[in-house]
Amino acid sequence: MSPLRIRTRTTRSGPVIELAGELDHDTAPEIRDLLPSLPIKHGQQLVVDLGGLTCCDSSGITVLIAARNIALAAHSTIVLAGVPDVVSRILRIVGLDQVLPTHPTAEAAEAAWMPPTG
Repeated sequence: MSPLRIRTRTTRSGPVIELAGELDHDTAPEIRDLLPSLPIKHGQQLVVDLGGLTCCDSSGITVLIAARNIALAAHSTIVLAGVPDVVSRILRIVGLDQVLPTHPTAEAAEAAWMPPTG
């Protein structure tokens, strides 16, 4: 069992959550509790960097949906970065690959962000 390591930072495009280890039933509540406190503003994007994940179960998928809901409530977007193959497969199976855009790295996601105009 690999404990979940969480690192957050804020960029010009919005908050970034970096996850490493196992995102599962035991660790998902920690992320779920963190989400409402993220400093996400209207028009920004939330980047969830999954590059360090070794495991993601249904509780982890539920956390990603909760993160999407937080971003949408803030009139922002969400993108995933560094999605491991095993997680990518799960996202495809449940159809979340259609609603959670992905980038190879958090830096690529930040570079692709387009600030709102007006």
